[in-house]
Amino acid sequence: MNFIEIAEARQSCRNYDENKPVEKEKIDAILEAARLSPSACNGQPYHFTVCQGETAKKVAKATTGLGMNKFAPDAPVLIVVSEEPYTKMAAAGSVVSKNDYRSMDIGIAVAYLTAEAAVQGLGSCILGWFDGSEVKKICGIKHTVRLVIAVGYPKEGDRLRTKKRKSIEELATYK
Repeated sequence: MNFIEIAEARQSCRNYDENKPVEKEKIDAILEAARLSPSACNGQPYHFTVCQGETAKKVAKATTGLGMNKFAPDAPVLIVVSEEPYTKMAAAGSVVSKNDYRSMDIGIAVAYLTAEAAVQGLGSCILGWFDGSEVKKICGIKHTVRLVIAVGYPKEGDRLRTKKRKSIEELATYK
């Protein structure tokens, strides 16, 4: 697949086959893609906690408050993304530039991770709704939890939806 094909194929999966486990090799491949993503000063200010089995079920429950993410308990893998401290160089650059590099770096790493999930034939959904304190407790995480990513095989018959996106003219300006 070329990158545009990956971007066209990747979507937020909300219909997982809970009976089909994800092979460790595929989890390793998506983590490797995230590891190779660029980050400010190569600091990689994030950590991935891969949750499977009962731990995944507990984390999934922490994402379903107020009726949100009802599909999460069916995902066989939940990857918790926590924020790690800056490197000294990135911390200095963040102060001077008034940019939050950690949030940017996490976004880039998660984009790489979910793109590789699509290449591996896996569905993924980036979850921003969760009880961070509960997820930290379940996973034994010290730092702030920023995202939870559901990963698994889409149920048979789960079709690719038409993407609703702004036009390129609305998103880009040539000067």
